[in-house]
Amino acid sequence: MQTNRLGHSGIEVSRYCLGSITWGGPTPLTEAHAQIDRALAHGINFIDTAELYPVTPIRAETVGRTERIIGLWFAQNGRRGDVVLATQHAGGGQRMVRQGAAITPETIRTAVEGSLRRLKTDYIDLYQFHWPNRPTWRDPHFPDDGHRADPRAVIANMEACLGALEAERKRGTIRQFGLSNETAWGMAQWLRLAEAGAGPRPVSVQNEYSLLCRHPDADMAEVFVNEEVGLLAYAPLALGLLTGKYQGGARPKASRLAMMPDLGGRKTALALRAVDDYLDVALKHDIDVVGLALNWVASRRITTSVVFGATTTEQLDRILGQIDLELSPEVLADVEAVRRAWPMPF
Repeated sequence: MQTNRLGHSGIEVSRYCLGSITWGGPTPLTEAHAQIDRALAHGINFIDTAELYPVTPIRAETVGRTERIIGLWFAQNGRRGDVVLATQHAGGGQRMVRQGAAITPETIRTAVEGSLRRLKTDYIDLYQFHWPNRPTWRDPHFPDDGHRADPRAVIANMEACLGALEAERKRGTIRQFGLSNETAWGMAQWLRLAEAGAGPRPVSVQNEYSLLCRHPDADMAEVFVNEEVGLLAYAPLALGLLTGKYQGGARPKASRLAMMPDLGGRKTALALRAVDDYLDVALKHDIDVVGLALNWVASRRITTSVVFGATTTEQLDRILGQIDLELSPEVLADVEAVRRAWPMPF
């Protein structure tokens, strides 16, 4: 499988990254371990997790279980060196971890130690902040009545956190630092502070990107290309919308839709119409719509790796059978026509 350099680091990661958000929830340990085995056999060397996982749904008693499952896989086979391992520090009001405390220098050491213990490893290749502390694009609109966070306090916190991350890097517990769900303004501050010597320069951002969610094209693309920051594109199937399984009012048992009635605001009338058109593109060119969605994201100049997940081994096998698909110029032209018709469906 093709590999790409992770930002400005010397780490090479596979074009696709195995996500783990359901492991320990609807996906039991044995099936999660089978997924890791299958992914590595297909040339995937990159696994992403988080201390918060699983989140389908989030429950206090399962926080950290996904990391434990990965740690047990390492303990059973000794293949830690075969995997580029990424995990995430919860923050930004995630109440199930540390009572929703913000990410601070004080929480970083505790969080790193907890992840290392659960993952049964001495180091984390890519350590990410799961959400910014400040309100960002999670809200429908940026507030008209002014900023919700003092930018001076935000920047001071960033600088202090970079210092704590540098201490972890020197201890050998983390190799590289990345963000998740970050904005262009936020990235500009992290990069500026790092270049001024506050701590490690971020090598990646894990943000949502799919045929239905094109936000990175509009605001972060220049950061990815000009600042040598890698996009780790999550939700490439838009939480299952782009598989077509929710068309016609379908609501499969144990699906994400069964737990999230509007898929976090993604399931809109416009999105379902856009999916209809992407299904037509796939049918016209005799390809699987899953392959269309995944390979479109992977082919983009700004994408370093595509983070996908699967609840079942059958779903994973469908994905693995599609990840080497080459999209022809004719397919890409039809995709662009759909985008023009439905540029921002959610």
